Amino acid sequence: MYEAYFGLREKPFSILPDPTLIYWGQNHRLAIAMLQFGVMNNAGFTVITGEIGSGKTTLVRYLIRNLRSPTVVGLISSTPQGHADLLQWVMMSLNQPFEESYPRLFRSFQQFLRDQHAQGRRTVLIVDEAQNLSVEELEELRMLSNINADKDQFLQVFLVGQPQLRDILRSPRLVQFAQRISSDFHLKPLSEGEVYQYISFRLHAVGGKLKLFDDESCQMIADASRGVPRTINILCDTALVYAFAANRKMVTPEIVNLVLQDKKDYGIFGALAEKTS
Repeated sequence: MYEAYFGLREKPFSILPDPTLIYWGQNHRLAIAMLQFGVMNNAGFTVITGEIGSGKTTLVRYLIRNLRSPTVVGLISSTPQGHADLLQWVMMSLNQPFEESYPRLFRSFQQFLRDQHAQGRRTVLIVDEAQNLSVEELEELRMLSNINADKDQFLQVFLVGQPQLRDILRSPRLVQFAQRISSDFHLKPLSEGEVYQYISFRLHAVGGKLKLFDDESCQMIADASRGVPRTINILCDTALVYAFAANRKMVTPEIVNLVLQDKKDYGIFGALAEKTS
């Protein structure tokens, strides 16, 4: 809509997870390092948590895209319900037949892991939105990860979820599970200074050559978003639409203020801000 007007190749502030537009702030660098450490060191379980919209899924996409060693990746983006369903979803994520009885399915899963290991491939299972897993399902994952040989870990599991996942994993019922977690990291919001850099980076990444947000506008967005990347994207994208509609070449504090007021009065921004608190 406004890309050509501002000299941009594409929208800089899409809320879709795009690994090519990751801003590598300190926390995101540490988070991807922990994910890569988990892969390279055959970690049994790796846990990454963060607020809604903090960039967890984007990091996962980046990890998958940049895996260099022979790796089979299963990605579960929405969590299933029920004991048998979990293994079915695991098999489905690995592109394996999954419509069998549980005993047959478990045997097929064991054989799949052994075959991949024999061929020199890692098997990585990533569960996004893992805070929705029940204690029973987490225990099932632990049991599935027990399939190994000597020092070799056949299955590596990455749990990615919202902060409440940490509380679930601290349950007394999951002591054995917690002991299997080799690395974990909590992805914090961007600092105020990083918000400025984030906005500049995203604009430059899509061909922007001019400064489209003045410092006061960036400050207002930093305050309103509380450093959550998805909320920054929503506010910046809307601000560019408003600037385009007003035939303005730069987002000013007046435009940002109008965006914030309209989001509060007519949109869901108030709910977004509350969730990121």
